[in-house]
Amino acid sequence: MNKFYIVATPIGNLEDITLRALRILKEIDLILCEDTRVSRRLLDKYEIKTPLLSYPADNPKSGRSKSQNTNHKLQTIFKEIESGKTLALISDAGTPCISDPGSFLVSKIKEKFGDSIQIIPIPGASAVITALSGAGVPASDFLFLGFLPHKKGRETLFKEIAESERTVVFYESPHRIIKTLESLKLHLGNECKIVLARELTKIYEQIVSGNPEEILKYFNENEDKIKGEFVVVVSKSKV
Repeated sequence: MNKFYIVATPIGNLEDITLRALRILKEIDLILCEDTRVSRRLLDKYEIKTPLLSYPADNPKSGRSKSQNTNHKLQTIFKEIESGKTLALISDAGTPCISDPGSFLVSKIKEKFGDSIQIIPIPGASAVITALSGAGVPASDFLFLGFLPHKKGRETLFKEIAESERTVVFYESPHRIIKTLESLKLHLGNECKIVLARELTKIYEQIVSGNPEEILKYFNENEDKIKGEFVVVVSKSKV
């Protein structure tokens, strides 16, 4: 039976990769990645010579040329698997398929090969889990929303967050973090705890917590800190 590995990679610090992941990446025939330039830095650090191939990032909804390119890449990957090669999927950072375009590829591989291929996940770094572990809020039951939509449905999600009794976690970009904090304050007031984690595992890693007003004030007064991808944790718990 063919094997297809889904391998988690570091979210910043290149030392955050498992021994098993390194062994697998060295032993297989081909590594599928988002951006070969990004992945090459990790492979070079650990002297991994396995060839890289970029994979189709998502399901094209429009544009004939994009659709053709995606289909061409899929067929190339299918042929590699059919030839008996063992492949692995990695992301630019973190666990593939978790708020990540790799989920499209995995679904297509399962659709094509069914039970004739074994999908093997190799666990590792994940920004959402890393942020929760250092947030100091209840995390036995949480809701993860990935990246919030830019426009349509965005305010509806904030209303759902306000109504949720669970800890809620999502990703946000530096371009929208202030507006996001303003929306959280509007819908939740200051009767909740917000934890913002940015640049996790990197040199300028930072975790800031407080109510929406306090967090807004901090970043309005420290605009130089509005950099990197944010993990936002929202909790109503008093614990």
